[in-house]
Amino acid sequence: MRLLAVSLAAGTALSSATSLSAQPASLVYRLGKDTVAIEQFTRTATGMTGEMVQRSGAAVVRYQYSIVLAKNGRPTTAAIKRLNADGSLPPNAPSNTRFTVTADSIVREAVFADSTPRRAFAAKQAMINFPTFIYGPTELLAGIAKSGGAADSIPALGLAGTLGFTGISAAGGDSVRLRGGAYAMILRFDATNKLQRVDGSYTTNKSIATRGAGGLDIAAIAKGMKPTGTLSLRETARGAFGQGGIVLIDYGRPSVRDRSVWGGALVPFDTIWRTGANDATHLFTSRTLTMGDLVVPPGAYTLFVQHTRAGTFLIVNKQVGQWGTIYSTTNDLGRVPMQMTATPSHVEEFTIVVRSMGPTRGAIDMSWGPSMVSVPFTATTVRP
Repeated sequence: MRLLAVSLAAGTALSSATSLSAQPASLVYRLGKDTVAIEQFTRTATGMTGEMVQRSGAAVVRYQYSIVLAKNGRPTTAAIKRLNADGSLPPNAPSNTRFTVTADSIVREAVFADSTPRRAFAAKQAMINFPTFIYGPTELLAGIAKSGGAADSIPALGLAGTLGFTGISAAGGDSVRLRGGAYAMILRFDATNKLQRVDGSYTTNKSIATRGAGGLDIAAIAKGMKPTGTLSLRETARGAFGQGGIVLIDYGRPSVRDRSVWGGALVPFDTIWRTGANDATHLFTSRTLTMGDLVVPPGAYTLFVQHTRAGTFLIVNKQVGQWGTIYSTTNDLGRVPMQMTATPSHVEEFTIVVRSMGPTRGAIDMSWGPSMVSVPFTATTVRP
């Protein structure tokens, strides 16, 4: 397959001789067995060009980019273009977004047919923040770190025009953690600063990519891709406990996709898990629930799970209405041990059941992959 040409005006063009000697590389991002994005890029001494296609919920989206580098390996100009799967521009979108970096500022220009809004930001030796699944440019951060420069917190400007930061910090062994982006991905570079692996196992992204050869026809791949749709549909588990006794749990249902679950890629040991996906998992009860030593008065709560080698715990939190990764121990109502058992068969989609065993007794069962965790409770009548 041929390499799709990337032609974006970003200032000085890369020399033909240098481009010809460069070797393109690719990264295929997978959620378990499913491919969610493909990136390929070519790095030279004077610049980098790249392209990416991803399957978002409702559409297939492509990006093309180019970067011109100074002798110190830092960007001087860059351009990013967002496209539909067929290569057309999305409605009301700029034809490309340009960045110009000086020693003490960075300028963003959005190029429309009839205007080019421009905004400058004061920032020393700034970088560009790229969309998710464009990680090839992190090789520039690795180069800065290897040369002895500060690479853990660098001012960076993204497509949205908000000045933030980017950087990498040690993550153990030969890996580093990306800082400032949407996801704190774990990155691994070789001795020549070439990106070898991107790992989102410890983020909500969860995708993993390993470096491969380039030469992919991204345009053809994009035409064959289909949107993922909603990856984790929302569901409500409901149990009845006597007249007017209702217990509801609203949660997202992620899929296993050939990944390890308890103590593995999806629910790592000792982390606080959102008990589902996307928005926080919410518990609504019209009864007072007693789970072991924990008393849960009528009301609304969020549920989190901590899976450890010593056991699994359900955390009931008093904060509600938040995204699932927002968690504070100061809002905990309390936690209670859960019992883990094997499921009769593999459970692909995370499933919660509020099991009624009469007007005053029940259990919350959570099944995923090979195992189910459960906590029993008693439901008492609400009294004035």
